[in-house]
Amino acid sequence: GNNRAAGEGYLVFFGLGGGFYPEAALERQDIHHILIVDFDINGIAELLAAKEYVELFNDPRVNLLVDPTAQALEQYILDTWQPVLYGGIRVIPLRPRTEADHVSFGRAGDAVKAAIDRLAGDYSVQAYFGTRWFSNIVRNVFRAEKPETPLPPIRRAAICAAGPSLDAQLPVLAERRHDLFLIAADTALPALLAEGLRPDAVVSIDCQHISYYHFMQGFPKGIPLFLDLASPPLLSSLTDSPRFFSGGHPLTRYITQVWRPFPALDTSGANVTYAALSLADYLGAAEIELYGADFSYPLGRTYARGTYIHPYFENRQNRLVPLEALSSTFLYRSSAMKKIAASNRSDWYYETPVLRNYREGLEAKARTIRARLTVIPGKGAPITLPERTTDPRFPPAPIRLFSAGKASMSAEAFLSGYREGIRALPRVTQNMARYIRDLGEEAGQILPTLLPGAAAIKRRQSGLDGQETLEAAREYCLKELDLVLGSS
Repeated sequence: GNNRAAGEGYLVFFGLGGGFYPEAALERQDIHHILIVDFDINGIAELLAAKEYVELFNDPRVNLLVDPTAQALEQYILDTWQPVLYGGIRVIPLRPRTEADHVSFGRAGDAVKAAIDRLAGDYSVQAYFGTRWFSNIVRNVFRAEKPETPLPPIRRAAICAAGPSLDAQLPVLAERRHDLFLIAADTALPALLAEGLRPDAVVSIDCQHISYYHFMQGFPKGIPLFLDLASPPLLSSLTDSPRFFSGGHPLTRYITQVWRPFPALDTSGANVTYAALSLADYLGAAEIELYGADFSYPLGRTYARGTYIHPYFENRQNRLVPLEALSSTFLYRSSAMKKIAASNRSDWYYETPVLRNYREGLEAKARTIRARLTVIPGKGAPITLPERTTDPRFPPAPIRLFSAGKASMSAEAFLSGYREGIRALPRVTQNMARYIRDLGEEAGQILPTLLPGAAAIKRRQSGLDGQETLEAAREYCLKELDLVLGSS
C-alpha cells in the first residue's frame, strides 16, 4: 500500500546469500535503509568471487557488516535507524545461512533487539515531549545569554532525592551538613527548606510545568538552579542564579557547537537523581552520599513529607475525591506494579518497571564515575553499588569549572541564523537515506535538531510518512522561532 507510515523502512537481512531478497527490497521507494549482516569473511569472499553484486552495493541504502561484534552491530543500528523518518525495523533471516551458524546469528539477534529497545524507549519519550522541548529550548536561549561566574570544584557532595525514606534521614543529613556540598533534586527542595536545610545547588530536568510546583514556596536567593536547556523557561525566571547545561537533546548539542559551549551533563537516566549524580561527578566530587533515593514506594508512600505532591493533592481534594483517593490513584497508576518484601520482612515496598529502570540506570552510572558513592540506608529498593578500592584505572579527576563558554554572537543573531538554516533545508524529493547522505555539513547538523519534534508530530498525526512528518516538523519549528524572535 502507499500509506506505509507505520511500515518497516529499515530492513536487517541475516545472511547475504545471492542477494536476491535485498535486491527485491530495493525496488520499493519506501525502503530507506538495508543492513546485511553475515559471518565468516572467507565465505563472503567466495560469494563475491562467484557472483556479480555491483547493482546491490552501488545503492547507497545498502550496507554490509561482516563478522561484527554484538556491540558494533548494536551501535551501528543506534547510529543509523531514525524511526521518525524510516518507520519500523524488520529482521529477515536467510534460513539456510542462519541455521548453519545459529550461535553468531543468535548473538546478532540479541544485539539488534537491544538497539531496538533502547531506541524505542528514546523514541516514545520524544513522541510525548519533542515539541515541548523545542519550544522550551528556543525560549531559554535568550535567558542563557548572560555571562556567569564559574563554579569551583567540590570534594564531598550529598545528593538529596525526595523518596519517603528522606524523612528519617534528614537528621543524619543535618548533622553532616557542614562539610558537604548539598545538591537537591527539585522535588526534594521544599522538604529540605521545611527542615531549615539550605542546599548549595538545585537540579531540575523535567520539561513539564509540573516542575513549577516544587518552587511554589519560593526559591531562595543565591542558590544556583541547574537547568537543562529544555526545562520550562518559567523556571529560570524564579532564580537569580540559573545555570544552564546541555542534556541529551540534539538542539542543545547544536547550540553548544555553534553558539555557546554549555557544560554537558549526562541525563540519560531520565530522572533528576541521576542528573544530580552527573553534576556531582562533573564538579569533581571524590565522595558522594545519597539521601532519599528509594526508587520505589516504601510501605505504599510515594514522596517525603513537605514535597509538592501533598499541597498539590490538598488543593484538589473535595468531598467526592478525598486526599486518600487522589494519593492512591497516583500510587496505583502503573498496572505493572509489584509488591516486594524488604530483607527484614516487616517492611515492604512497591516497585514499577519505570522505577526499577531508574534504579538500574543509577547503579550502572555509579560504575563509571570516579567518586565513591554511599547510599544512606532507607526503606526503599536496595541499591547495589560496585566494590570500590582505589582503582589505578581512575586517575584523579580533571579539575573542571562549571561554566558556559563565551557566546559567538547574540542570542537573537544565533536564533535568526538557525531559522534560516531550517528554512534552507532542501525538501525531500527522493529516498530518505539518499536525502540524508546528500545534505551538506550545515544542513546535516540542523536536521537532527528537528527529529524529536517530528516524533511528537507523528504521534499526533499518525498517518504521515517520513517526508510529510519532516515537513510538518519544519513548519512547527519555524513558527515557534518566528514567535520567539517576534516577541524579543
